[in-house]
Amino acid sequence: MNPLGLQLLHALKHHGAREIFGIPGDFILPLFAQIEESGILPLVTLSHEPSLGFAADAAARMHCGLGVVAVTYGAGALNVVNAVAGAYAERSPLVVLAGCPGEVEAHSGLVLHHQVRHVDSQWRIFREITCDQVRLSDPATAPAELARVLRSCREYSQPVLIEVPRDMTLHPMDNVPVLPPSPFNAAAVAECADEWMARIDAALRPVLVVDVEVRRFGLESRVAELARRLQLPVLTTFMGRGLLAAEGGAAGVPFHGTYLGVAGAPETSALLDESDLPVMLGAILSDSNFGVSAQRMDFRRALIAAHREARVGHHLYQDIPLAALVEALLARAPAAAAKPPRALPPPPTCPEGLVADDTPVCAADLSRALNDRIRAHGPMHIVADIGDCLFAAMELLPTPLVAPGYYASMGFGVPAGIGAQVATGQRSLILVGDGAFQMTGWELGNCPRLGLDPVVIVLNNQTWEMIRAFQTESRCAALGDWHLAQAADALGGRGHRVHTRAQFKAALDAAFAERGRFQLIELMVPPGDSTPTLRRFSEGIRALRARAASAA
Repeated sequence: MNPLGLQLLHALKHHGAREIFGIPGDFILPLFAQIEESGILPLVTLSHEPSLGFAADAAARMHCGLGVVAVTYGAGALNVVNAVAGAYAERSPLVVLAGCPGEVEAHSGLVLHHQVRHVDSQWRIFREITCDQVRLSDPATAPAELARVLRSCREYSQPVLIEVPRDMTLHPMDNVPVLPPSPFNAAAVAECADEWMARIDAALRPVLVVDVEVRRFGLESRVAELARRLQLPVLTTFMGRGLLAAEGGAAGVPFHGTYLGVAGAPETSALLDESDLPVMLGAILSDSNFGVSAQRMDFRRALIAAHREARVGHHLYQDIPLAALVEALLARAPAAAAKPPRALPPPPTCPEGLVADDTPVCAADLSRALNDRIRAHGPMHIVADIGDCLFAAMELLPTPLVAPGYYASMGFGVPAGIGAQVATGQRSLILVGDGAFQMTGWELGNCPRLGLDPVVIVLNNQTWEMIRAFQTESRCAALGDWHLAQAADALGGRGHRVHTRAQFKAALDAAFAERGRFQLIELMVPPGDSTPTLRRFSEGIRALRARAASAA
């Protein structure tokens, strides 16, 4: 038998973990010693626990494995709650390794440091934001409990909590088995697939809508094949932007962009708004995805498969894995399109290229310049924070994208970009606003030590422009000028502060030409300026709210 801590690390690796993002603390120091000494999984340390969560979340999204966070009891674990909540909401498989008191400490009669109301407060809080939990207090039962929890993390693609008592890591423990997939009713999957195919065959204007679970469960190529065979026009949701980026174009996927409702191109939005059969795979029915529809969407007319359930009108099929349903649909789909595709408008074009002149740079220039680079060099891994930088990403050519599109927590971008580069070994391009950068952008100071060199573009309008977009009279959104390009040089990177389009083009070229240190391009845009997509989005939301208020 190996010690419990080593068995835990082997189990994480066998279940798809590739690295651990952690910050040490006294209650988890024994496990950290085993992490460092064993080398079973590399340890990546950052500066603040929320950043650990964002980085591990992004790593999981990039390699479709498990993201792992290791933190101490109470103060460490509760610091990462918001990032774990975002992973839960957006279905990202995150494992939280949290230290906790040993048996003697827990029953000492003293209130322990890092303890909140009760010695189990940490456990109770995490039950709300994880799909399964285990405390490794008994080496005899721990292997089976660990196997169950890690399978839950993979099958539900949501976070789990593993509490590691400080006094347990050296106890001998048996190997942790890798459990087979949970059983499901194959007859129910077949019946559901038959019903779906009958509805699709009978529909006049079906449309395929793909969302994050297609990526989480590694189904992009299979869903692309399904779209090719059925010749269904394909849309991604707002959250799912970047899906099928490697599967479209010449591969024959009839991809028509991202559904943005009133904020999107009218011909694209009409594909879903006017469809008599939306076919939604892995879709989260959130306001960010569908709340921008010109009219309230009736999901009873849709086929919806997500979170191990499938719906057909009023019919509900429970415990239906998305992968099993996709395979059943493929088995029933013709090898080639059975009928010619219906006439559809061409996909919307992306903004024209950047004119590198002495005109002051504006928010709309961000997508123009990046599309020029994608056209010249191909897709790149983009990580976006929330705010106008995410709306700029909606204007890009198809390219892989990681962003908190539903939970929308500011501060995601920089640590997530670090996690993405750790996970893939490929340089990340990070899009972030100055407000979000002030929260977590300082994690870039860890890049020289970690050997990472992301390119970071800060959309600096000296304000929380997303707040101003919805409440234009707000004065609390002003941030001031923090001269972030100068800070980049102090942190071991290279900063570029740009005011004109020509300067932006030159800075972008220089940033991608230099490897070995992170690059920060501070894009100085005037307060009140925003991307065309954010303007349409905020105007549309205000109009929808006014319409709802007048009807009340």
